[in-house]
Amino acid sequence: MIAIVDYGVGNLFNIERALLSLDAKTEITSDPACILAADRLLLPGVGAFEAGMERLQADGMVDVLHEFRASGRPLLGICLGMQLLMTESEENGLHKGLNFIPGRVVRFQPPLSDGARFKVPQTSWNSLERSPAQQQTAWRGTVLDGIPEHVYMYFVHSYCVHVEEPETSVAVTHYGRDSFDSVIARENVTGCQFHPERSGEQGLAILRKFLEGSGS
Repeated sequence: MIAIVDYGVGNLFNIERALLSLDAKTEITSDPACILAADRLLLPGVGAFEAGMERLQADGMVDVLHEFRASGRPLLGICLGMQLLMTESEENGLHKGLNFIPGRVVRFQPPLSDGARFKVPQTSWNSLERSPAQQQTAWRGTVLDGIPEHVYMYFVHSYCVHVEEPETSVAVTHYGRDSFDSVIARENVTGCQFHPERSGEQGLAILRKFLEGSGS
């Protein structure tokens, strides 16, 4: 069973529909017992980092997520859910995250005065490239296993992730003046900055890899 964490911020039903199309058994839940009984856990989210962490704390979810992570079962964070996996975020001040993967969430750099203009937030399709740590392994054993490099996924975000440990970066993406970590993984925890549930067949292929055990 895949538990989708309901903490009031996220396109829960889009994710549920995508997983159901892959014949997964899902449950949207804020019940700690249900979360801790799940085979896999999906942490979605859209919106601001501070509000997301406040909701998790108010709902008693922080300790539950730490307990689930310690169990070794696979956990996937999507969009804001990925950012919450990090150590801290600079969005609207400095705020502590779950610290499952060491790193920081920062705002996209503004364009130079003489440079090309680009919109923030990034609301567009953009490509994934192998991180330096993945050049030899070619994404084997990750949720991107079998996905072609330079595949396009759908992004919606104003802040981006930079990991501290290069080996935890699976894929990078370029936007404006930034290169950021768009897929990250450490032990049983994986994060995707883009929305796989809105990224067509290749996005569904990533969710299928998560269901099958890649990245765990």
